[in-house]
Amino acid sequence: MTGEKKLTRRGAVFIILACAVILAAIVLLCSEPEGGGLDSTEKRVEYLAGLGWEADPASETAKDVQLPGELDGVLAQYNALQKQQGFDLEPYCGKELQSWSYELKSYPSGEERVMAQLFTYRGRAVAGDIHSASLGGFMHGLK
Repeated sequence: MTGEKKLTRRGAVFIILACAVILAAIVLLCSEPEGGGLDSTEKRVEYLAGLGWEADPASETAKDVQLPGELDGVLAQYNALQKQQGFDLEPYCGKELQSWSYELKSYPSGEERVMAQLFTYRGRAVAGDIHSASLGGFMHGLK
């Protein structure tokens, strides 16, 4: 015996699968989805600026929001707005999101106290809106 081992079909399949899992992990760790890396005020304000909104960083308020296990009622309506702009809250049901609000420095109609609200999960934008802080105000998507 020379001590050589023959690679079996099962062993080859195992090696290929292990390599595929490692490659997938590397791709996931190295890639940053749209809106990813929003872990600072500066980055969130830059993200909003990229969408055409000039947010006042000094007005930032933050809170954690626990989504229910199922979206219904007002949350289902809000998610319909999110879907129109390419977001979807359904994958985040039951998870805790971070809510970031900023007063806009200007709004095209001249209205004051207009807010940008951005929801993130693990530093990634998952939802958001522009809304008036006035009674009977308006709400529309970020995009």
